[in-house]
Amino acid sequence: MAETTGGGPGDGAAEVLDRPLPDGVRRRVVQIVSDGFGGLTVAELPAQLRQYARFAPNRRAKFAGNAMASALETDALFRQRIGEKLREAQPELAGALDSGSPPPAADPLDVAAAAYVLRPAGWVKLVAAAGEEAQRADAERADEESRAELERLREQLAHAREQTRTETEGLRVELEAARKEAESLHRKLRAALSDVKRGEAALRKVQGEIEAVRAEGQAHVSAAESETRRLKARLGEAEAALEATRRAAREGRSVGDMRVRLLLDTVLDAAQGLRRELALPPVSVRPAETVDAVEPGRMTPKDIAARALSENDPAILDQLLALPQAHLVVDGYNVTKTGYPQMPLEKQRLRLLGQLSQLAAQTGAEVTCVFDGAELAAPVLLAPPRGVRVLFSKPGVTADELIRQLVRAEPPGRPVIVASTDREVADGVARAGARPVASAVLLKRLS
Repeated sequence: MAETTGGGPGDGAAEVLDRPLPDGVRRRVVQIVSDGFGGLTVAELPAQLRQYARFAPNRRAKFAGNAMASALETDALFRQRIGEKLREAQPELAGALDSGSPPPAADPLDVAAAAYVLRPAGWVKLVAAAGEEAQRADAERADEESRAELERLREQLAHAREQTRTETEGLRVELEAARKEAESLHRKLRAALSDVKRGEAALRKVQGEIEAVRAEGQAHVSAAESETRRLKARLGEAEAALEATRRAAREGRSVGDMRVRLLLDTVLDAAQGLRRELALPPVSVRPAETVDAVEPGRMTPKDIAARALSENDPAILDQLLALPQAHLVVDGYNVTKTGYPQMPLEKQRLRLLGQLSQLAAQTGAEVTCVFDGAELAAPVLLAPPRGVRVLFSKPGVTADELIRQLVRAEPPGRPVIVASTDREVADGVARAGARPVASAVLLKRLS
């Protein structure tokens, strides 16, 4: 069946589209074919489309779009039948295309799709114009979306700046509050130290007063003992007189003798009242114990001086690590290059860290090992052993400076021990309140 509608070979049928069909026009063409598909019988359909005859229009457009577009392009009879269905559905648009004046208010994509199906004279120009219009619309839409995205990003940036400004101000306020709190704590600490010093002075004063009272008490005790001996002597005399009085009474002596006996009883009662009033404790200190001398088995000053440890004795490190909350900071490469410089750096680190882990387990002290990061060609993938903190200095920062930072970070009064042979490091940490120990001492202790 030849095409009889939309011009003959001399009109639009002979025209050829020299570019791919624009996507928007193609989707409209597929929709037109899908809409006209249902009005055709199975016999009127091309063979490749008959399997989609029972599909719903939406499923037909989805699954048979490529096949319908190909059949519409290659099968002129099928295209003519679809064109007839289009003329029935949209007679005004079809008539306007036949007359060569498509309606200005119509969608360019609908006009181009109808022109592609009906093939009037100049349909190629309509399709090309629709494609350009669609591209222009897409470009404008993309431009609008870009502007909207840019505006949204600007709003987000302004919001982020405002939020950052607010957070910065909050952090500044918190920092100022923390600084004031730290100054207050420092003042309280100084006041507490002053109170401690005053308390120590008061304690020394009280101890002196106690010693004076003790000496005075001992003098009173001595006087009381002397008085007691005197009273005992008088008691003995009174008892002798009493016994004589008793003998005289038995012998029928005078009343005067009985008065002497009464006086003797009075003296005895007075002696007992004096003992109760003085509340004299039992004598526990003997005069011989107050003489200064050296007893057998007691340490003398010379013995104590002989027990002082040398600076190079590893036992001094054990004494330092036995202090409460001790922190050992190790200058890693300084120790390893002192003990085993011939080994590669990696093996030096592993050997030292293994020994430090054992030391931490034995002493219970906090251990931090510092290595110089400037000697590394790449970051070190290292799993720190149990009980040892491993730190590498940042670029531009030496291990010595990192050690001084660690010492300054500790609170005053905490025992911090730094193992390094570097004299500058030792002097710096000593000024900061830490205790420097030579690397050789640590190596002796580890071995």
